[in-house]
Amino acid sequence: MKATFGGGCFWCTEIIFLNTKGVISVLPGYMGGKRENPTYKQVCSGATGHVEVVHIEFDETILSFTDLLAIFFKTHNPITLNRQGEDVGTQYRSVIFYHTEDQKLQSEKIIEELSKEKIFDDPIVTAVEPAQRFWMAEDYHHNYFNRNPENPFCEAVIAPKLQKYLKSKNK
Repeated sequence: MKATFGGGCFWCTEIIFLNTKGVISVLPGYMGGKRENPTYKQVCSGATGHVEVVHIEFDETILSFTDLLAIFFKTHNPITLNRQGEDVGTQYRSVIFYHTEDQKLQSEKIIEELSKEKIFDDPIVTAVEPAQRFWMAEDYHHNYFNRNPENPFCEAVIAPKLQKYLKSKNK
């Protein structure tokens, strides 16, 4: 089964899902824009309309789409429009690209539940949109954190986020 999420920088979201039991593969890439075969530089300009996403293949006998949604909402900021931390622009917006009608319904349901429970201080701005063509990111983006652990961004932003996620999984 497939799932596609935009939750800010795909380097940050990729490593979270790579460390999730039941996930078969995670590919960083782009979705939701108008340009054919966009490059990272083009997407970062904000002019293509694409979102940095992670395209996940998962084993439904181990992990449900609802489980993935729970992880998605725990590991990014769904209440700030077009922004994740210092990353600003429509390419970093919070979005669930659904592949089936059931994924759409589950996504809308969890947003409604989280909103009713007032889990966040502000309204959730995560969009729920039909999946479009997935454009794979350039090779150097794949498994970025594991291949570049000394990168200052990896040390300052991704490593603490990953540690927080791993600690929450073990509770």
